[in-house]
Amino acid sequence: MEIYLDNRALRQIRLSVSDAIDEGDTENLRDDLVRVFSTEDTEEIERRVDSGDIYDFISEVLDEWSMEDFDELIELLEAHLTDADIELKFGSPDGEDDSDDDAEADGDDDGDDADDIDDDGDDDGDDDGDFEEGGDEDF
Repeated sequence: MEIYLDNRALRQIRLSVSDAIDEGDTENLRDDLVRVFSTEDTEEIERRVDSGDIYDFISEVLDEWSMEDFDELIELLEAHLTDADIELKFGSPDGEDDSDDDAEADGDDDGDDADDIDDDGDDDGDDDGDFEEGGDEDF
C-alpha cells in the first residue's frame, strides 16, 4: 500500500517540527502528524501496525526521534510505515505538482494587476464602454 503526503502536508509537518524543537514538546506535533493522514490512510495504518492505534504509532516514532531535525523524523516515519508494509510517498498520487495550489486557492493573486482590468479597458468591473444611462449624451 502507498500513502502520499503532498507539499502542503509536508509544510505543515515542517512548521510543527520547528515548534516542537523550540518548545521541547511533541504533543502538538503528534496531533499534526495524525491529521496529515486521510481517514482511509489512518484506518489502514491502524489495521497494519501492532498497536492498532494511530496515536500510539506516531508516539513510537516520536519517541525515537532526537528532536533535532525534520529529515530525521520523516525517515523514522518512513521506516515505521515500511515495517507495516506501507510505502510513504511525497507529492500527489496522480503525479501533479501541488506547489501552486495555494495561489489557485486564494484566487488570482500573482501580483500582476494588468490582467485584472476588464474588457472595456477600465477597472470598474463591467465590460461596457462606461455608457451612463440618463447622461447628457445625444444619439
